[in-house]
Amino acid sequence: MMQVKDVMSTNVQSCSVNDDLRKVASIMQSSDIGSMPILENNQVVGMITDRDMVIRGLTNGTANDTIQTIMTNNVVTISPDASLEEAGQLMAQNQIRRLPVVEGGNLVGMISLGDLAIREQANENAGQALTQISKHDFS
Repeated sequence: MMQVKDVMSTNVQSCSVNDDLRKVASIMQSSDIGSMPILENNQVVGMITDRDMVIRGLTNGTANDTIQTIMTNNVVTISPDASLEEAGQLMAQNQIRRLPVVEGGNLVGMISLGDLAIREQANENAGQALTQISKHDFS
C-alpha cells in the first residue's frame, strides 16, 4: 500500500508567523504556488492561501500586516506513514486540497490532491475527494 511519503513534495516553501503579507505574496509569486504552511520553530502553526490573502488580507488589513493576522489556525496535517486513502479522506472531510506532512512535530513535506491523482492506485481516492470538495466550491 502506498503511503503519503511515497508521493509527497519535500521541497516545501513556508513562511513565518512574523512575515508580512507582501513578503508571503512575493514567495508565492516566485514559487508559483497558491498556499503555504506557516511555521514557528519548524512547527506548522497555520496555513495561508492566495485567496485568504485577497479576501481576509485586503479587506481587513494592509500589506504590512503579519500573516498571523489572517492565516488559518486549525491546520489539518498528516503523517508521512499514513495511507493515500487516509490522505484522500482527510482532504474530502475537511474540504481542502493540500495537507502539510508532519513527523515528530516538524514539517517534512506537503501532499496535494494532484499528488494523489497522479498515482494510479490512488485515482479513485483522489476522484472521490475532488468530487466532495468540488461540490462545495461554488454553492
